[in-house]
Amino acid sequence: MKAIHLLCALGLFATAFATKAEEPSTNTPTAPAMSTPANNEVAVIKTTEGDMVVEFWTDAAPKTIENFKTLAKKGFYDGTCFHRVIKGFMIQGGDPLTKDPAKEGAWGTGGPGYQIKAEFNDHPHKRGVLSMARSNDPDSAGSQFFICHGDPGFLDHQYTTFGKLIKGDDVLEKIATTPTHPQDRPDKRMGIISIKIVPRDSVK
Repeated sequence: MKAIHLLCALGLFATAFATKAEEPSTNTPTAPAMSTPANNEVAVIKTTEGDMVVEFWTDAAPKTIENFKTLAKKGFYDGTCFHRVIKGFMIQGGDPLTKDPAKEGAWGTGGPGYQIKAEFNDHPHKRGVLSMARSNDPDSAGSQFFICHGDPGFLDHQYTTFGKLIKGDDVLEKIATTPTHPQDRPDKRMGIISIKIVPRDSVK
């Protein structure tokens, strides 16, 4: 398998697997004043440390968002974990291999088996922003994603940002500051119980 890397400002690396996404629907709403279903949906990331809620930037990365939603709705992320944590930088998850603790040595090399094209945009990498991990090939993201803990602006226009936390900053803090061991692995499993795509108004 081909491992991919997410560059860290401190010279560290966060690995992920290169993965080709299904084309999202290009249908447009008939009534401009109405929000599209995509705009009304959020992701609830239920973790062992609490819940985080993410809103999507549909104007910036529609194909990336469609891929993320498709995987989430299939339960692809359920039972995985944040396998790489770098305080002040980001927390990274989305590798299906992390469902098996016995495969820790291979964590960071798993994915859905296809790649999606980059959708670099003007939304900056700041705390709470959701972005895709990739290799040196811009079009090599798949399922692995990261949530910024710091403000790594050096990643802007190089990695695809596609949403941000609207709830659960305290959970991000817990995960990002947990003790780790090489290769940036949390000592305690930071589990992703599930990622559900739900209507925005259903989240209190």
